[in-house]
Amino acid sequence: MAENNNKNEKFLEYKGKPLVRRGKTIYYGSMADPFVVCLNILSDEDLKDLKVSGKVAIQLLDTNESLSPKEKVIKKSEKQGLFNALDLGAVWLERALKKQNKA
Repeated sequence: MAENNNKNEKFLEYKGKPLVRRGKTIYYGSMADPFVVCLNILSDEDLKDLKVSGKVAIQLLDTNESLSPKEKVIKKSEKQGLFNALDLGAVWLERALKKQNKA
């Protein structure tokens, strides 16, 4: 993907939240929110002429910049396949944001 410094740039979205990819790392959610999900593709599998993700690491991260990298990780898991990982990450993010808004 080419980088574009246009402030009106639209991101690919899943369930109304932006998806940003760099290499084998995908961030789901807005960095302006208190939490974001980080998906790291750990393995690829060949399916005919297509490469699909195999094992994916999921992390729910706090976006507070004053925290250390270890403190930023709220939850973590691994799933087989990108859709399974993204679906779990979406649930985690939704629950964390709802909990934050109630507090």
